[in-house]
Amino acid sequence: MVWDAERLKALREKYTGKPGETYDPRYARVAARIFKGSTRAAPFAGMPTLLSAPARSIDWNAPDLSDLDVALLGMPMDLGVTNRPGSRFGPRALRAIERIGPYNEALDTAPVHDISVADVGDVPFRGRFRLEQSHEDIERTVAAIIAAGVLPLSVGGDHSITHPVLRAVGAEAPVGLIHIDAHCDTGAPFDDTKFHHGGPFRNAVLDGVLDPTRTIQIGIRGSSEYLWEFSRDSGMAVIDAKDIAGLGIPAIIETARQVVGDGPTYLSFDIDSIDPAFAPGTGTPEVGGLTSREALALVRGLKGLNLVGGDVVEVAPQYDATTNTAQLGAQMLFEILSLMVFSPALKKSK
Repeated sequence: MVWDAERLKALREKYTGKPGETYDPRYARVAARIFKGSTRAAPFAGMPTLLSAPARSIDWNAPDLSDLDVALLGMPMDLGVTNRPGSRFGPRALRAIERIGPYNEALDTAPVHDISVADVGDVPFRGRFRLEQSHEDIERTVAAIIAAGVLPLSVGGDHSITHPVLRAVGAEAPVGLIHIDAHCDTGAPFDDTKFHHGGPFRNAVLDGVLDPTRTIQIGIRGSSEYLWEFSRDSGMAVIDAKDIAGLGIPAIIETARQVVGDGPTYLSFDIDSIDPAFAPGTGTPEVGGLTSREALALVRGLKGLNLVGGDVVEVAPQYDATTNTAQLGAQMLFEILSLMVFSPALKKSK
């Protein structure tokens, strides 16, 4: 096709510079929801919220979560870390990321506009010093969200937060799990406690809220492999980071889909699953991890699974000089929210 005056004329007649000038029906649908007149909300203005979702103030003594499909919830607690603290500031860091979405072209959804989503604030912790008490507060808060027929999507905090979340999500029947992480987090108790960020999934299995035969752990690596024998012994599928290149992301996606099947499934994404070259802002970085592109492809390949909840954990902004880690954490939160648009659980909850 030759570029000539006639083609230029045709383009000038079509693209006149009018507000909202979008012709592809798929894009026009998105633009109609996002643009108000000839503009859209400035990403740097207003009160920061997770994924720029509407803020909803909740009285947790009598929570009103009516009309919501997904509740975005902060869990600023890192009392369970074994190494560097700081992920208590993770929710605040992700709220400060000013430009994620609103359209996910790979999954063809603008999730904050396609379903009813709100940032409902943070778990109302009764105190800042007692880990077990904090876990009780998390479980009670998430249970209230689930009782309202709403899917919880949380931001930690350290990975110990996922244990009480799973206690709420799997209260009626154990759920499956897709766990993307550098560490299996199925370690035994030590230092007189089992409530640390190295053991939430062992705890969840033993509590009867997580089905290990419907669990897959992806990206595992580092010097702590000797701590994770519970994973394989209980029946979990484990894919080490060193095997990812050989297997390929499409094969790993297919394996994950086979492991969890069509049953209710939780998705937990630890930011240290990403190589610290891309995401240094975390308490337990491990070299040799996923690239950001691999992580995006992996999560996007889970479209259509029966997701009943999810989380992004372990973003520690004080080690994140460029904010790259928070940016990636917010992006992964957006990807999980995008998956929820297509989850059968979303339809069942309404």
